[in-house]
Amino acid sequence: MKDQRRVIKEIDCSAEVKDTDNILKSGSVGNKCGSKEIHLTLVSETGGADEKKLNKLNDKNEITKCPAEAVKTEDPRGWSQRELLTELDDENDPQIACYVTAPFIITQKLLCRIINDKSSMVVSHGEELVSNVISIQCTDSRIKIPFPVRIAIPFTPRYRGNYRDIMVKVSDATQHSSYMSPISLEGMYNGHKGSCAEVKTYKLGIFLVVSCLRKETFTVPRKGLALKLSMDSRIALNYLPGSFSAPVVVQSKVQPIDSTLLSGMKLRQDIYHPIISTSSLVHIKHPSTQQFRKSITVTLPCPPNPDKKRFGDETDHARAVTAMVQRRSSHRIRSMNAPVKKHGETSNESLKLLGFNSKDEEWLMMDNVTVKDLQNGLVAFEIAEHLDRFIVLRLSSSVDYSCLIPFIHELEEAIRFTMVNVIMYHKRDNFHHIVVQMVPSKDLQWELVKLREEGYRGPPEPSEEFPMREGEQLILKLCGNIKSLGNGQDMIQEYPLIFHSQRKTRLEFDLTEVDEFGNYCSPHYKGMAIFYKITKEELTQQWDGAYHMVDNQQYNPVCKLTLTLPKREKLLSRSTSVNKVISPEITSENVLYWLASKLSDEDATLLVTSLRIRRSAIQLVRLTNPDDLTDQIFKLLNMWKKNLPTSSDKIQILSRHLKRCGREDLAEELWSK
Repeated sequence: MKDQRRVIKEIDCSAEVKDTDNILKSGSVGNKCGSKEIHLTLVSETGGADEKKLNKLNDKNEITKCPAEAVKTEDPRGWSQRELLTELDDENDPQIACYVTAPFIITQKLLCRIINDKSSMVVSHGEELVSNVISIQCTDSRIKIPFPVRIAIPFTPRYRGNYRDIMVKVSDATQHSSYMSPISLEGMYNGHKGSCAEVKTYKLGIFLVVSCLRKETFTVPRKGLALKLSMDSRIALNYLPGSFSAPVVVQSKVQPIDSTLLSGMKLRQDIYHPIISTSSLVHIKHPSTQQFRKSITVTLPCPPNPDKKRFGDETDHARAVTAMVQRRSSHRIRSMNAPVKKHGETSNESLKLLGFNSKDEEWLMMDNVTVKDLQNGLVAFEIAEHLDRFIVLRLSSSVDYSCLIPFIHELEEAIRFTMVNVIMYHKRDNFHHIVVQMVPSKDLQWELVKLREEGYRGPPEPSEEFPMREGEQLILKLCGNIKSLGNGQDMIQEYPLIFHSQRKTRLEFDLTEVDEFGNYCSPHYKGMAIFYKITKEELTQQWDGAYHMVDNQQYNPVCKLTLTLPKREKLLSRSTSVNKVISPEITSENVLYWLASKLSDEDATLLVTSLRIRRSAIQLVRLTNPDDLTDQIFKLLNMWKKNLPTSSDKIQILSRHLKRCGREDLAEELWSK
């Protein structure tokens, strides 16, 4: 009888679940977040509760699965895994925000939103965002959620290495954050295998997946320890027996230093040229209550001089004024006191250890520590005091030691920044459709190739590179005789672009002219895209979804890109008394682009020679876009067209020159176009 009553209650509960499911599937739950309208869509579950029926005929408690019920699990609370989808305004297909494993009735009451416009406020220093920023809330406050529940968030990292770890960050409305290590990073979800960071959480809020420096924790016993760090096996720590009076717990992190970062600092400051190379920046934290009884030996890589094979027999010259002469002289110094002298090695180099002490809160040159140069680019030294982080510099003989402390401060600041470029291309078949991307400078050429494959091209050319930190924003404003179009023909004043080094920052919109009778002396409408940089300190710490409005007098632009739109041909009624034959005109640049795509390299050379295009213009076009022959020919034809008088018959002239080059077929097809 107890089993029968329990079965009746479960059947009633399943009926309520079905009713709730039908109600939610019949409509959508809307929410406004920033400028995006987001709806929740629930799909069929992969697990759930079994209905149990009492088999009276056999007088046994046989468990049978009800075919009408899609929920199948042995948990009586009805746990299931469901994917929460969000339908964005600018996307046709819903996007999977996360997968939630919770009781079936709970998953029906969850509201999921993507709030990527808040990413600047939830990403901290040293973190790189690799997923969407999602908010998960329960729409019914009366429901008690049986924590913990499982949440799996899809993520896509661009760069994965030994130095960085994937963590899930949870924040609330007060911006209080905590970190969780994922249970797994790969798994099968809804029949598809993908990268998802799955965690067990005891609260709901704002979830995001970040990439941060890997932290390694180990215990040093009294008997000592010899350890190689997992993120870089070349970095070794050797604790002798009795180094501490009691077992201590040590935390370590390693920040690699890119060689291009050092090269950029040398280009900006001539005083840094004697710094040949640096080791990684090692963070290590010992308990401050435990004093060192014995020194610990540290071994880490410090790259040798990359120009050691260029060394010559010339004597050292006096320091020149320019950086070029100063670099050349530093590579010709002969060795006097090198510990190991090898053939072709630039000698008279020195190694310097710099450490940061949290007690003094400043960087110090460790003059009392001797750094030994080992083989294969490794160095070793001993320390017997607390250092929160340290780094080894390989220096030439002409170094000024007073510049080393400012160099470390500037290096720590430069690590936070990434050099980026802004790309603004238009569609080949629709000059009014624009795509804007902010990409790291090292990925610029690759992104340009992908945009050309998608049907986008310039002008304008990409901007000059400038530094951006994780989470900082660019605000795009349009000026001149060109404006943007939004929904319902509303003009949007500003476009924000949030920079995340491992996520694609992309924006697409349409352009139109402000005054159709403006720029009457030009065949194009002219305007300009101006980009203003908003730092994280300047961002408004509010959660109301309003963008940071930019005042032109308060901020200086980081880059400007010129924009042009072709004018549409107007048919004017003329008097019948005027006997003037109007020749067909090239009204669209698409015709020129079509012709450029049909010409080979040899045909293009003959055509530009016949058209008498200046050699300087040809060389300039080849330098600006060396990889796309079609774009080069198109730009040269555009130059030729602009230099001709407006009343000239450009089709007839171009056809005549094509026949001279032996392309009568293109000349005839040009008239049909």
